[in-house]
Amino acid sequence: MRRAVLAGTGFSTLVIALLALKPHQLPGPDASAPHAPASAHTSTAPSGSSAGTGTYTGDPVDTRYGTVQVAVTVTKGKVTSVEVLQAPDQNGRDQQISSRALPRLTQEAITAQSAHIDAVSGASYTSQGYVESLQSALDQAHV
Repeated sequence: MRRAVLAGTGFSTLVIALLALKPHQLPGPDASAPHAPASAHTSTAPSGSSAGTGTYTGDPVDTRYGTVQVAVTVTKGKVTSVEVLQAPDQNGRDQQISSRALPRLTQEAITAQSAHIDAVSGASYTSQGYVESLQSALDQAHV
């Protein structure tokens, strides 16, 4: 009985430790992929405002199916909205996946107040790009 308890506890600890690890960032596609204009990389925080207030544009993230980029609006250190600036839309399937996944990811981001959100099944590349762009925007906002 002790062995079963110890084995179960050890296994649970291992699973928790593995889930806590941050995954490696996969290299993006080749350099010939389209990029967002340079102005999209800027954040716009109102002058004289408190830290963590304003709209912050995340880095564009190239995925297998297209670029994902978001902008985060933060008010008094809280995420109040997330706007998707770029998403995969090259064909009907991309548009269908984006229209289903992006609202769910946005709602999760606002609820979680962070980029630690679950990927949407069937939209793993879009989800990963969303999370990376969101995290870069939150880093700028110091949230």
